[in-house]
Amino acid sequence: MSDAERIVATTRGWIGTPYQHQASCKGAGTDCLGLVRGVWREVMGHEPELPPAYTPDWAEQPGGGAAQETMADGARRHMREINVADADAGDVVLFRMRGNGPAKHAAILSGAGHMIHAYSGRAVVEAELTRWWAGKIAFAFRFPELKSEE
Repeated sequence: MSDAERIVATTRGWIGTPYQHQASCKGAGTDCLGLVRGVWREVMGHEPELPPAYTPDWAEQPGGGAAQETMADGARRHMREINVADADAGDVVLFRMRGNGPAKHAAILSGAGHMIHAYSGRAVVEAELTRWWAGKIAFAFRFPELKSEE
């Protein structure tokens, strides 16, 4: 099984996990960042860093100031940034929900035109990467090479 296939299979194991802000526990609750963190733990091992507590509006800048790319900066520390056009199954994409806002939603691509993400207020779902979602992708990252399953 390729690295991408392992990541997608692992991510699919989280489908149905209820949405829970700041959580990262398969079957019990997760948000979008928690989903990526949980998949990381399953395929890579120990998390390299834990995020600080955050609110739903954690990255917003009052007064129209420049947004900080906190989520993208964290991903850059541990994953390989790739061109959005090159993102494929098993890659993490970050979405900018407002044109001038920071990227603050994450998903893992699961195949051509599909993604798995923690749907706010609902659960982890596999969904179509519609034109609306695709137009909001700001960053893409690839997991480091996975350890052998031997």
